[in-house]
Amino acid sequence: MGDTDWAGWQRSWDRQQEWYMPDREERFRVMLDMVEALVGPEPRVLDLACGTGSITDRLLRRFPGAVSTGVDLDPALLAIARGTFEGDGRVTFVTADLKDPEWTKALPYDTYDAVLTATALHWLHSEPLAALYGQVAGLVRDGGVFMNADHMIDPATPRINAAERARRHARMDEEKASGVLDWAEWWALAAKDPVLAEPTARRFEIYGDHADGDMPSAGWHADTLRAAGFGEARPVWCSPSDTLLLAVK
Repeated sequence: MGDTDWAGWQRSWDRQQEWYMPDREERFRVMLDMVEALVGPEPRVLDLACGTGSITDRLLRRFPGAVSTGVDLDPALLAIARGTFEGDGRVTFVTADLKDPEWTKALPYDTYDAVLTATALHWLHSEPLAALYGQVAGLVRDGGVFMNADHMIDPATPRINAAERARRHARMDEEKASGVLDWAEWWALAAKDPVLAEPTARRFEIYGDHADGDMPSAGWHADTLRAAGFGEARPVWCSPSDTLLLAVK
């Protein structure tokens, strides 16, 4: 484990994700802008479905006084996260299934200033996602925030959706020709790594192949978060395909 190039795996993950989302860093910047605006520069953060710790990495570089709890079920991505942040007392990682009604009991804190997630919850369908939002509302302190940056589809705009999707996939095809790794190719690489091979195999036993949920609209997310107990909720950033939705308790 000690000889593994965790920073290299992080860069590789970032490059793969940026192929799907070229504005990924912009959404992280706006997310942290709103953290600072609403809860200040030393927040206690829950990095929800944290993966390799992408949000935690950017959080701590911008706010050295922050603390972060990363929670995920993916053993391979958590291995990269734990390797990256090993020895950093500001960071704790928890293995938990967000569909388990008891998952919050594994967390080291009862409440958080901010719960942040990006490009992760789209694999949940609306019903379990609404249940998760109810649990998240119980974790965010009064005045605290929840933010979800993800693919959110508005069914009221089918022509816009189709045109955006066609243009996005044309761009991705152009970049793919230059050798960018896609999601499946990245995982194939991880499966061949001596350290990540075993957790990668376990990861596919847990999740199977990548499956999307129903990806409801930003309006649905806002309405559901308000129903869960948040006082305000609305988009604070969007691209043609994605939305960063902010809710304040």
